[in-house]
Amino acid sequence: MIAANNTRSTNNDPVESSESSPITGAANGGSSRLMRQFGSLFQPAQQRNDPAGYVEFGSISEGDAHSGRTLGTFAGVFCPVALSMFSALVFIRVGFIVGNAGLYVTLLQFVIAYVILLFTVSSVCAISTNGAVEGGGVYFMISRTLGPEFGGSIGTLFFLANIVGCGLAISGCAEGLIQNFGPTDGGDVGSIPDGRWWRFLYCSSINTVMLLVVLIGAEMFAKTSMMILGVVVVCLLSTYVSFLSMGPMEVAIPVENDLVQNATNKALGSYTGLNMSTLAANLYSHYGQDYTSSGNAVNFAVVFGVLFSGVTGIMAGANMSGELKNPSRSIPSGTLSAVLFTFLCYIALSVLMAATTSTFLLQNNFLFLGPVNLWPTFVTIGILTATFSTGLSNLIGSSRVLEALAKDRVFGSLLNFVVRGTFKSNPIAAVIASWALVEAILLIGSLNTIAQINSVLFMLSYLATNLACLGIEITGAPNFRPTYKYFTWHTAFIGMVGTGVMMFVINPIYASCSVTLCLLLVFALHFFSPASQGAQWGSISQALMFHQVRKYLLMLDSRKDHVKFWRPQMLLLVSSPRSCCPLIHFVNDMKKGGLYVIGHVKVGEFSENDSSNDPTIEEYTQWLSLIDHMKVKAFVELTLSKSVREGIQHLIRISGMGAMKPNTIILGFYDEEQSKDFFEHENSPYKTAEFDDNGIKLFPFRRSGEQKPLLATDYVQIIDDVLRMKKNICLCRHFHRLDKQMIARSNHIRYIDVWPVNIFEPKNEDPFDVVSQFMMQLACIINMLPVWKRLELRVFLCESESQPEPSAPFERPAEHRLSMLLKSLRISASIHQIPEWGKDMDVSRHRNILKQFTSQSDSNQVMTEENVNRSKLYMQRVNQIIRDKSNATAVTFMYLPAPPKLSTIDYKEKCHHYLGLLTELTYDLPPTILVHGINSVMSTTL
Repeated sequence: MIAANNTRSTNNDPVESSESSPITGAANGGSSRLMRQFGSLFQPAQQRNDPAGYVEFGSISEGDAHSGRTLGTFAGVFCPVALSMFSALVFIRVGFIVGNAGLYVTLLQFVIAYVILLFTVSSVCAISTNGAVEGGGVYFMISRTLGPEFGGSIGTLFFLANIVGCGLAISGCAEGLIQNFGPTDGGDVGSIPDGRWWRFLYCSSINTVMLLVVLIGAEMFAKTSMMILGVVVVCLLSTYVSFLSMGPMEVAIPVENDLVQNATNKALGSYTGLNMSTLAANLYSHYGQDYTSSGNAVNFAVVFGVLFSGVTGIMAGANMSGELKNPSRSIPSGTLSAVLFTFLCYIALSVLMAATTSTFLLQNNFLFLGPVNLWPTFVTIGILTATFSTGLSNLIGSSRVLEALAKDRVFGSLLNFVVRGTFKSNPIAAVIASWALVEAILLIGSLNTIAQINSVLFMLSYLATNLACLGIEITGAPNFRPTYKYFTWHTAFIGMVGTGVMMFVINPIYASCSVTLCLLLVFALHFFSPASQGAQWGSISQALMFHQVRKYLLMLDSRKDHVKFWRPQMLLLVSSPRSCCPLIHFVNDMKKGGLYVIGHVKVGEFSENDSSNDPTIEEYTQWLSLIDHMKVKAFVELTLSKSVREGIQHLIRISGMGAMKPNTIILGFYDEEQSKDFFEHENSPYKTAEFDDNGIKLFPFRRSGEQKPLLATDYVQIIDDVLRMKKNICLCRHFHRLDKQMIARSNHIRYIDVWPVNIFEPKNEDPFDVVSQFMMQLACIINMLPVWKRLELRVFLCESESQPEPSAPFERPAEHRLSMLLKSLRISASIHQIPEWGKDMDVSRHRNILKQFTSQSDSNQVMTEENVNRSKLYMQRVNQIIRDKSNATAVTFMYLPAPPKLSTIDYKEKCHHYLGLLTELTYDLPPTILVHGINSVMSTTL
């Protein structure tokens, strides 16, 4: 393999061939572990007592072996979801919704909300039945689908949504306490006092009780959720019975409602019982003011925000994924049945309220259900149990999400206290942190205001869940095979659009702030999170990019290529990157947004009798790590071949895809200079110990005194192969001297030089041929980049014969033509004449001699020792001229003549002399690129 600075192929090196690979270890050492973990997949359904006869991934979750997975569908999913969806809404705020929006709009809002929920549940079911679901619930599902950046940001917002939801439930619980045990009928006497800070005290007390429950027995709460739900259902049934049996009555307006209440006239609202007139009056909207939030005006958005906040508990079952015996079965069936059950309950409650209660009472007493109930105590019990259980569920859910974020190291060491603060699988530190944030939310005070924030945050979480499923379905990932069959990309799309639109309908400011916070978290986690570099979760972004790249590659047609849009697509052939780091970086600058492939040939045979793996597979990850270390935008191509020359032919043919294939091949120069290890050199910007594995150096290179594995003849033949394969070629020498940092800060280095003359066959037309134009194109590209931009581009004009009188003062015809060419090509460069070229050098006498060593040679022409010596002296003289002009040059572009043809006499000798003359020509120059282009790459037209 050819590399810069005379590095050699490391093929068949005992150090390299004995290298073990982490990939091999994972494939072999991990197989038994995988068989143990997923062994049940390969058993017949009858042996696994599976009457359905099919495999469900969630049933083999790693946690099955743990005693913590004890919950079934009803206790673990249905009950938590139903309780969370009842929350503070069912007994406290349905009257507020019906009284302001009217029955028609209320039913419409419930349908909209539940359609959004239903489609989101479909997405949750699809994800949860597509693999083993572990602890962390929705965060776990989203992060393992969208990747650490999106998953971490959405998980953070979902954590905050649970915090706000807990605050909402606690506020509802405190409101129920005040209504039943606080001052009544305008008096100041009650079992408990009332006021803003008294309410905050009650909320804090409830929050602290929840904290103690979660710290002591959170699992017990999950197991007793059936009993809690039973209590709530009984209380709700008492409400239905009361609506059907209670007659007309007057109900007092709460004392805190100063919109209609005053000291002298105590306002009363009418409860009419079942009455068609009452129903007719409540069919249409009558938006008023919210007496719990300083009389703020009520509208469709406010009402829907309150409504949706009460039904956001669809993820409560998924949050219990770590405790479910069979998450992939329990989550879909339990969640869907709970959604249907609560929907029917809400519709029945809304219709009965509209048919029995006046609009005035609905708008001005949110807790009127107590006075109109046959057993008022049942409403009190229902409010307290529903809100307390919902708040407890949200507190548990938020602590589990925070624990999952900490274990995944999404925020690095910032959440280490959560991991360390775990006792008997209970995340004590996460629970306390969640409790503290809930306290901050409670300072907001108004339940309706908290409800809007809660709705927006949950909607954003639902949007991300639908987006995850939509992305997977669009990309057609083969491994996305959920056992839940009622999911399509249409359901995910409708759910995503619905949540996005309604989020902004509820409150555009809160929605904008949430989306902005989410995007900021995405960028922050992408650049700073350790999880984004290390977590192997699978990222939807990779699948989407693959899908789009494949589509556009098929659309990219090489038959439609045009010179105006030409760009260099580089294949850099490298033996050992240790010795050519500056060249790797330089080619990265020169690609100008084009394809960049780093290719390597490993010499060897892939024998049928050889049981070992392909060594290029084992080394591929090492080369990817090199790309990361070098910070270049390149692909890697490795091949195994019997010879370097044959391997390079393979790389040229197979590198790239479709119309994106390399058009320019770059090789290091073949000389005797000692290589330099840039990974070990003290002052090297590429210094690293990353590629030293227990004393074994990865990417070894030729040491001093070691024989080259590639002959000079083979090297010249490779150049000829490249040109015959219709590719441009560049030979790079002295790039171990390139120091971009020095170029950036040094005032001494000022130029990029172009010598557009074929030294082997100089003509006045040289600056205008294809090779010279290709050379100037590459120089122009380099001169566009920030580090190189301050350098001046110089073009040297070498006139070898006497010229006629100039047509313009101080300007020869060749110089004039070159000046016009540069102008038409929009290249800003200065032209420099070389007077000594025509005076001191007999170019015409050497031209025929030098032609012997190129493709222009006569196959019957025999070399003589005298001609060889004269050619070397001539090259040394040319080299001296160039060196005299290169004092302040950063990089030099020179004309590479085509090598001698294989059919010529004394081919091997001519190859040696051809290479020797190039060595003499470039001796002791700055970093130099010998260029040979085969096609026109510049355009003077629009």
